[in-house]
Amino acid sequence: MDTMTEQATDYGSPAFGALRAASGREWQAYTRHDFVAGLGDGSLPREAYLRYLRQDYLFLIHFARAWALFAAKAERIDEMRAAAATVHALIDTEMRLHIETCAGEGIDAEALAATEEAPATLAYTRFVIDAGLAGDGLDLLAALAPCVFGYGEIGRRLGVEAHPGTPYAPWIATYAGDDYQGVCREVATLLETVAARRIGGDIRQSPRWPDLARRFGTACRLEAAFWQMGFSDAAR
Repeated sequence: MDTMTEQATDYGSPAFGALRAASGREWQAYTRHDFVAGLGDGSLPREAYLRYLRQDYLFLIHFARAWALFAAKAERIDEMRAAAATVHALIDTEMRLHIETCAGEGIDAEALAATEEAPATLAYTRFVIDAGLAGDGLDLLAALAPCVFGYGEIGRRLGVEAHPGTPYAPWIATYAGDDYQGVCREVATLLETVAARRIGGDIRQSPRWPDLARRFGTACRLEAAFWQMGFSDAAR
């Protein structure tokens, strides 16, 4: 399979592919951010990485809550099951990386949980929660999708391109690994199922398309700001 095709997969979701294409500039700014490049070649300052990990730990707590909110809005048991599986992956796979890495740097679980939320964390997490409170499950998925699929795409790409000696290999392995890539495929199936029931046909032909694309694009911009936060605070 062509390397670029392998890295830029839509995980079998035309709806995700359409949303990503509509936010091309924002998607590139997010998935090709200098922070991401530093993870791949190993040049990212350790202080920036730890700042990001501490904030991302807090982000994942709210992200798990947002997926729980999706479960509450779900109309079918299979959707509730998919949301529950995603919450499990967030808490038991992603957050484990944060806890173990920070512990190795002398930051115990209590200190990690006591981290003060940065403005970028507040902005992003509250945006996602608001999307779920104000809209239906499809609105919430449009806001959640950039994080899920973006990390999947980044992980796949860095899994191929990263420098063999990068100290961030565990981070890359988490998102390039089968477990996380499986989550991406499951969320893609969920997005297609919900979009088909709520809209039917090509998502771009729906009157809801502009709002969904706008939510997706906003989440991409907030993702890029989240990467930048690590640099900004590390430079103080």
